[in-house]
Amino acid sequence: MTNILRLDPGFSRWDDLLTLILSSFAYMNDRIDPPSSALALTAASLAAKAEAEIAYAAMDGDMLLGCIFLRPETDCLYVGKLAIAPEAQGRGIGRQLLTLAEETASALGLPALRLETRIELIENHAVFGRWGFEKTAENTHPGFARTTSIEMRKPVAS
Repeated sequence: MTNILRLDPGFSRWDDLLTLILSSFAYMNDRIDPPSSALALTAASLAAKAEAEIAYAAMDGDMLLGCIFLRPETDCLYVGKLAIAPEAQGRGIGRQLLTLAEETASALGLPALRLETRIELIENHAVFGRWGFEKTAENTHPGFARTTSIEMRKPVAS
């Protein structure tokens, strides 16, 4: 059974969470340019990120299965570092975490979720599309002359 845990200062498994994120994002390593910002994370920066944002981990007993970081913005809740352990993918954990994100946005009075995904990761575009997200913008990382990511939004019930 998957339990969702709010990450707070009492959480101590930042190294394990970093390993989960890096293993979840590893398939991107030779596919996206510029490289994922996940590669610059450290256990300490994850702890700081969880303090500055709203973060949750999906757990099965003592096993970390996934995580999500949420950042309130003016007109939406930004979804970042949604990561599911490779061995736990396809079990509905991502959908469970995004449902929690929708509930959080609604509780904060924010009308939508927003996320960004790399232009090369068309399979992610399709998954997020099935989950109700629609492409709303194309973005370019600094120093690039081409589109490097797309922005997607999903309205949430108030």
